[in-house]
Amino acid sequence: MLLEGKFTLQDAPIQEVWDFLLKPETLASCIPGAEKMEAIDDKTYESIVKQSVGPISVRFKFTTTLAEIDPPRHVKAVGRGADIGKAGTFTQETTVDLTELSKDSVEVSYHSNVSLVGKLATFGERIMRAKAKDLEREFTHNLQEKLKAEVVGKKKG
Repeated sequence: MLLEGKFTLQDAPIQEVWDFLLKPETLASCIPGAEKMEAIDDKTYESIVKQSVGPISVRFKFTTTLAEIDPPRHVKAVGRGADIGKAGTFTQETTVDLTELSKDSVEVSYHSNVSLVGKLATFGERIMRAKAKDLEREFTHNLQEKLKAEVVGKKKG
């Protein structure tokens, strides 16, 4: 399942956006259903995220590794995990690219490929894609709001 999009953040220098994006607490506060996200080392994170799809409720425990890092412009993260209740497993590969449009304007683009196996996959591509799109919209909205509050707010304050 492919998820991709982009948004532009005004009044935010690229380095500050980059630094903000790589904090586990930033990501945890933006991911819908995130219960835990902690850094194991500077490139590895462990997380627990709870979600419901139709009648199935899952708690995914997974590990994400930053496989490629080119500060402050590019990061590729690879993750693997499983539902604690054995409803399925997943893998994901996500790239995030920051493009400096001007000194204080950054375009954030992302491309994520997610693969599910197990009960969750039996719901079919259409239902899973709709749920993923909802989560994607909520995550990007939360992220933009946090970035505005933290990076832009700090600049104005």
